[in-house]
Amino acid sequence: MSDKPISLEKIDDTKWRIEKCRDMKTHGIIYADEKMIPSIKQDDSLSQVTNVACLPGIVGPSMAMPDIHCGYGFPIGGVAAFDLDEGIVSPGGVGYDINCGVRLFKTALQKEDISEHLKTLVDGLFLNIPSGIGSKRKDLKLSSKELEEVLENGAAWAVKNGFGSYNDILHIEDHGKIEKADPSLVSEKAYKRGQPQLGTLGSGNHFVEIAFIDEIYDEETATQLGLKQGQITVSVHTGSRGLGYQVCDDSIKKMLKAAQKYNINLPDRQLCCAPVNSKEGQNYLAAMACAANYAFANRQIIGHWIRETFEQVLATNPRDLKMELIYDVCHNIAKIEEHRVEGKKKKVCVHRKGATRAFPPDHSQIPDDYKKIGQPILIPGDMGRYSHLLIGTEKAMEETFGSTCHGAGRLMSRNQAKKAARGRAIYRELEDRGIIVSAAGRFTLVEEMPDAYKDVNMVVDVVAKAGIAKKVARMKPLGVIKG
Repeated sequence: MSDKPISLEKIDDTKWRIEKCRDMKTHGIIYADEKMIPSIKQDDSLSQVTNVACLPGIVGPSMAMPDIHCGYGFPIGGVAAFDLDEGIVSPGGVGYDINCGVRLFKTALQKEDISEHLKTLVDGLFLNIPSGIGSKRKDLKLSSKELEEVLENGAAWAVKNGFGSYNDILHIEDHGKIEKADPSLVSEKAYKRGQPQLGTLGSGNHFVEIAFIDEIYDEETATQLGLKQGQITVSVHTGSRGLGYQVCDDSIKKMLKAAQKYNINLPDRQLCCAPVNSKEGQNYLAAMACAANYAFANRQIIGHWIRETFEQVLATNPRDLKMELIYDVCHNIAKIEEHRVEGKKKKVCVHRKGATRAFPPDHSQIPDDYKKIGQPILIPGDMGRYSHLLIGTEKAMEETFGSTCHGAGRLMSRNQAKKAARGRAIYRELEDRGIIVSAAGRFTLVEEMPDAYKDVNMVVDVVAKAGIAKKVARMKPLGVIKG
């Protein structure tokens, strides 16, 4: 692509267009408001949107959500769909942390019920859920055979082994299991990285957050979900840990060769790919499914330990606590889905890289008890402001292949955050806001400080105004554990 600055044409208050030019096979669409555009232009994410538009078999526009920032190959916040016969699948369109995602629990507790116990709850969660770079568990050692079962069965393996209940499975995207996973395609190195890390949070932007509902936008939908003002919720944000990273790393090496083999002209080597229906493409999807299933199991196990921690600290029982799973969503995934393209139903390979599925009411792939309202969408913000619960819409199906944003999106790199935090006590700043934080290291707090992220309220307002999600409730953090 050209080194010239990319020109954005304003379509309306929430959408911007990058015109198709040169090697682009389609145009680009950026969901953002006027205030966001200057920061979006500061990195190479717009160039990445145009590069994705150059890939073979792309169907519809190359898209980015308002939490867009620069990623590996695809921008984070990127969405693109590809024809199954002429299109490709790319590890860069999924990312290194395969099925990094979020799950949200509701409880029977109100804010005042835990105010005296908050510090003990945060300490208990930090003790019971290993976090930080390379974090491992000492009491959950998997054999190769057991890990193979995890890769095949996902969250169901965790439930079968005593972590949570079958009711949880009903409220996980794809019931916590991506089909056609093939553990034989996962390398020995990935196995070795994954065996000690199941049930761990990891580092960076991963977290467990205790929050309360401070705003309800849609009373009817909130009531159907069992949510009310002041209610305590708990969310988990983590993914496939070292195993997923290794699966991606192994796949990129194979895809670089595949791109040459199939004469695919790459605008960026980070977009290495293979035809969806090639052996290499199908092998990647099968290995990716293994890592995705590992992530589902990981969040299921962590969720079980969250319940146990609350029960122990509050001296209560499951019946009174009523910590129930609202939903668990994927952020980094590629899926074969049926969508309407140019008026006809068609199966395509949808890449969501730092983007969330947003299916509407009555869609066949959402839980029966959500059919009337649509799929819950979980949008975490930074640890100092808010998180949001949204619902999928029909307009998302029409415009974005059933996709919306996934979080706040970074404003600063980690190095920039470190420079900006010099002389500041981030822990104390959060405490002054009434938020108790435990982290594996000081630099994690600095790198993940609220200023490093966009205001999630602005991000959510864009997708809601655009109609590709509907606002239901907002949650304000009280206690956070970070890697």
